Amino acid sequence: MNAVDLIIIAVLALSVLVGLWRGLISEVLALVTWIAAFWVAWTYGPGVSMHFEHSIHTPILRVLVGYGLCFIAVLIIGALVRFGIQALVDSTGLGGTDRLLGMIFGFARGVLLVTLVVFLVNLTSFAHQPMWRQSTLLPQFESLAGWLEHEMPPDVREHLRPENLQAHLPHMLPGGMPAYSSSSAAAASSAAGTSNQQ
Repeated sequence: MNAVDLIIIAVLALSVLVGLWRGLISEVLALVTWIAAFWVAWTYGPGVSMHFEHSIHTPILRVLVGYGLCFIAVLIIGALVRFGIQALVDSTGLGGTDRLLGMIFGFARGVLLVTLVVFLVNLTSFAHQPMWRQSTLLPQFESLAGWLEHEMPPDVREHLRPENLQAHLPHMLPGGMPAYSSSSAAAASSAAGTSNQQ
């Protein structure tokens, strides 16, 4: 058992403990809240960022602020709803059953999280490192990661590869906003130098 195994055990244990502490209903509501937060941020973030055109002059920063405000707002609303529903469940005497089911949900979530990480790492060169290959628990999750890769559309799988993700990242920004790369900086510097010489 090496460091990779210890990390896997820690992730599973933490997920189980969080599920036991929160309960199934709270965990499901938390999952729904996070999904809703991502969707709201991606859908309405660019529109919200337009309100900061006069106060934030960096386009990327302005977009990030728009995304962040939408994301945090949904998380806060979701937390308030979750707190109210959880208090109602505890008052009915079903708290014990809810927490037991939450523990099972937490274990399933931990397995899914580790599987996703294994899938992503297998797309990189780190998957060939001795520490990764010598893990005792890893083969169990690699079989799940293989199933996930088989079920995933080929175009999505290719987009997730690190070398392709960087190329497609500018197109993920609203309006196809180009990312400011080092090559762009060099080109801008060269152009400025030519202009000064003239």
